[in-house]
Amino acid sequence: MTTITPNRRRFPRSTVLLIWSTLLAVTVGIAFLVPLWWTFVNSLRPGAETFSYLNPLQWQTFFTTTPTLDNYAALLDSDLGRAILNSLFVSVVTVIVGLIVCATAAFGLSAFRFRGQAALFSIVILSFLIPFDAIAIPLASMFRDWQLQNTFLGLILPGIGNGMAIFLLRTFFLAIPEELVEAGRLDGLGWWGIFTRIYLPLSRPALIGAGLMLFLFQWQAYVWPLLMGTDEEHILGPVALSNMQGQFQVDYGVLFAASMILVLIPLAIILAFQRYFIQSVSTTGLK
Repeated sequence: MTTITPNRRRFPRSTVLLIWSTLLAVTVGIAFLVPLWWTFVNSLRPGAETFSYLNPLQWQTFFTTTPTLDNYAALLDSDLGRAILNSLFVSVVTVIVGLIVCATAAFGLSAFRFRGQAALFSIVILSFLIPFDAIAIPLASMFRDWQLQNTFLGLILPGIGNGMAIFLLRTFFLAIPEELVEAGRLDGLGWWGIFTRIYLPLSRPALIGAGLMLFLFQWQAYVWPLLMGTDEEHILGPVALSNMQGQFQVDYGVLFAASMILVLIPLAIILAFQRYFIQSVSTTGLK
């Protein structure tokens, strides 16, 4: 008598790997989303109820049946609105001017060959490996001597020359075929024409990726705005958010509402341009 064993269907290894990778990605995504969601929910509650449902955890911890916008309305009476506008102005100007400076530097490091080029590029790489906070205090002392404290120029200048943006753009520029450059030279284009009519139009994903880096660098900066923007006219968002914490009493509802506004603005920009950023990173280094 023979027994028939059922055929077990085996999934290909690639399918199993895809399933586990997806589960891992979902788990990591939820781990990052939960604190953000908890902050959002508590921004819709009175500050006195912020920690009411933490011990033990229950469904009210992450949901509320009586949402209110009072915390967001309270922000209108604070300095946060002006601080957010200041942050937007500083970040946008940094992106515009910074892209011009970084793209020009990256073009010079990729299109030309000159003595000391490797050493100069090494300095560029070293510049973004050193944490900015490590040089913020001596740099702030120099800016005070130059009368740049409490000026938008003083807040913007350190973010213009970003070594990481130069590195990203230079690597992308190296992937542009040399035949296009030679064709442009034959058509009578100078180096500036080659830069503006060949390099820049082909590098839109890299420019957007570098622009996001410059924007986030300025938007989330805290130490530098704390040192350079000490008056009400030049205060930026992160510093204004920190000032909302009183010495003896903190309204966590208003604090979380302000945090959500400061988070949602860069989040919306990143989601709008994420495909360009992914494309710039994925094609960097390909030639």
